Amino acid sequence: MRENRMRQIWADGGCVLTAWLLGNSAYSAEVIANEKFDAVVVDMQHGIIDFQSAAELLQAISTKAPVPIARTPWNDPSPIMRLLDAGAYGIICPMVNDRAECEQFISACRYPPVGERSYGPLRAMLYAGEDYYQHANDTIATIAMIETARALDNLDDIMSVDGLDAIYIGPSDLSIALGYEPTLDPKEKAVLDAIDAIRDAAVRHGVQPGIHAAGGEGARAWREQGFRFIALAADSFYLAEGARSQLRDARA
Repeated sequence: MRENRMRQIWADGGCVLTAWLLGNSAYSAEVIANEKFDAVVVDMQHGIIDFQSAAELLQAISTKAPVPIARTPWNDPSPIMRLLDAGAYGIICPMVNDRAECEQFISACRYPPVGERSYGPLRAMLYAGEDYYQHANDTIATIAMIETARALDNLDDIMSVDGLDAIYIGPSDLSIALGYEPTLDPKEKAVLDAIDAIRDAAVRHGVQPGIHAAGGEGARAWREQGFRFIALAADSFYLAEGARSQLRDARA
């Protein structure tokens, strides 16, 4: 089975830097995958991506080196299993609030006897290899999002679930949960303290801590604070920022 390069980066003590796709253009996905990101995330929760588009984006990403990851719309076994069958090498699950919800998420990503994933990896075998079934449970990365007040009350319960590889902080939803405006670059002490507590709990349980960054400078700052899975903004930001920079230079 094709290796999951994220696992090797983590084993080496490194940080996985991830692109984020909200749009449904396979060409744009291939352009992004051509850059030197470690992974690329297809976002089905907040983007404009349906399953057909997601499958095509995963194909486009797979033409290059980055690991193809998907964020499922919700903690629902059906879309999780379909995304894995389409070739996602990791699943980000939003709004994981307690141990039971985390166990449900992990179970959908693992074949029996450790989980309840149904067998049918049609495209996954094309991407990963004919021995996909034999190694998928040890290769696919499971990433639970910690972004609610309930989750903050259950950090140790969530992160002690067997089979959880990483957690991922959504700064905007976490800020809202604590009574502040949504932002990818939080400054409020309560939010920053919560982020520290989530990261520390992850480290304590041997789980990789992750977070979304507003851009490159923010990513460097989070990396220095011990985060090992960092998403950089999103494709809409990359497009707008590139256009803005070119127009600024043209009008200077």
